[in-house]
Amino acid sequence: MFRRAVQRLASRAAVAGCSSSGLLHAAPLAQTVELGSSKVFVPVLGSVRNVMGGRSFAAQPMPNSQDTSGLILPHGGKLVDRMVDSATKEKLISECQGRVLECSDRNACDLELLFVGGFSPLTGPMDHEQYNYCVDNMRLKGSDLLFGLPVVLDTSHESIKEGMKVLLQYNGQHLGVLEVSSKYVPNKPKEAKLCYGTSSLEHPGSQMISMDRGKYYLGGDVWGFELPKRVFPCATPSEVRARLPTDSDVVAFQCRNPVHRAHYELFTRALFAPNVKEGSVCLVHPTCGPTQDDDIPGIVRYHTYEVLKAEVNNPKIMWAYLPYSMHMGGPREAIQHMMIRKNYGCTHFIIGRDMAGSKSCLTGEDFYGAYDAQEMATKHSEELGVKTVPSLNVVYTEEKGYVTADIAEKEGLKIKKLSGTKFRKMLRAGEDIPEWFAFKSVVNVLREHSEKSA
Repeated sequence: MFRRAVQRLASRAAVAGCSSSGLLHAAPLAQTVELGSSKVFVPVLGSVRNVMGGRSFAAQPMPNSQDTSGLILPHGGKLVDRMVDSATKEKLISECQGRVLECSDRNACDLELLFVGGFSPLTGPMDHEQYNYCVDNMRLKGSDLLFGLPVVLDTSHESIKEGMKVLLQYNGQHLGVLEVSSKYVPNKPKEAKLCYGTSSLEHPGSQMISMDRGKYYLGGDVWGFELPKRVFPCATPSEVRARLPTDSDVVAFQCRNPVHRAHYELFTRALFAPNVKEGSVCLVHPTCGPTQDDDIPGIVRYHTYEVLKAEVNNPKIMWAYLPYSMHMGGPREAIQHMMIRKNYGCTHFIIGRDMAGSKSCLTGEDFYGAYDAQEMATKHSEELGVKTVPSLNVVYTEEKGYVTADIAEKEGLKIKKLSGTKFRKMLRAGEDIPEWFAFKSVVNVLREHSEKSA
C-alpha cells in the first residue's frame, strides 16, 4: 500500500509545476498583479458556479473580526472547549451505566476536533435536524453559519436510545461521553450527492459513508476526558493560537502528502501575496488522519514534515498537525478546511487546483473541475472571514531556479521536469533525486519507510 501511495504521489508531483495536493495552478477567474520581479494571481470576484447539485448557498457577509489579542475570532465568535475535570468525568461515566461505544479512527478524529473546538461552534455530533439542514444548505440551523460538511457519529447498535449517556472508547481509551439527543437513519445517498456532488461508490467519500459507517447516526452534546493517543502530537486550537503572532496575518497551507520543493516555494511566496500583510507567517497544517486507502500513512507524512521543519528552520513558517479525516469532498470540503483553520487562528487560506479532489476508483476520471474548490472558496471567503490566497503556477528553471510560469515563458527560460515514472524508478533504485525537485531529508524518510514496508 505504501508503494502504491508513493507511486500515486509521484504521478501528481513529478513535474515541478504540479503539486501532490493540486496546489500549484491559479484559477482562470484571476487577474495578474505585479509583485517586484514576479507576478501573482488574485481572484476576480463574481458569479461562481456551484457544482453541489446545483444548489445555491446565499452569501451573508461577515466582518473579519478579531479577539482582544488581535487574533481572528473563531467560527461563531467563541472557541468551544468540551474537556472536563476528573470529578465531572467520574460522574458522567457512572451515568453511562456500562454503555460503551467503540469509536473508529475517523470517529476519534471528529471527536477530538469537537472536544477542543476545531469544529466550533459545534458542541457535539449533529442531531437529525441539524444534519439535514447542513446537508441541504451547507449551513448550521439557527445561526445559519457556513459549515461545509456534516459532523456525525455513526453506530449500528440497536440498544442505544435517545436520552442515554454513552461512554466513547477508542483503542482502550475512555475519550469522553455522548448524551444522545437524537438517533436517526440518515439518507446516505442524499448526503453523498449533495456534499460530494455524487452518490457513486466510485467516490471515496461515498464509499466511506455507505460502506464504513454504521446504520445510525447519533447526535448530542459530548464531554471530553482525554484526547486520542497518537504517535505524533496534534496541537489544539488554543495551543496553536497561543503561538501565533498577534495583529498579523496567518496564512494556512493544507496538505495531506509530503512537502516537496515546489510546495515550499508556493507557501513561502504566499506570504508576499497582495492581500497578505507584511510580517505575516504561514502555518503549515497537514491533515494526519485517515485519507484515501492508497495515500501515504499519517506517521510517514509526519516524519517527512518533522525532518523538513528542521532542515528549513524558517521562522516565518510554523508547523502543526491536524487530526482530521479527509472526505476527498472537493468544493464543500474546501469550505470545511477554511472554517477549521479559522478556529486555529488563520486569516488566510491557500487554495488551489483540485483542492480535496478525487478520482473514480474505476475509470480514474476526476469528480470535480480543476477550479471548483477555488471558486466555491472565493465565493464564500468574505462571509467566512478567511481570505483566499490563490496558488501560483511555479516551475523550476535552469537559469533562475523557481519562478512563475509566465515569467519563464516571457524570458524564454528552460524549464526542468521530472516524470513520474522516472521519479519512482529513481526512488526505488536508491538513485539521487534532484534537490531542485525534492528535499533530501524528505526523500530519505520516504525511502526508509518504503524499505520497511517492502
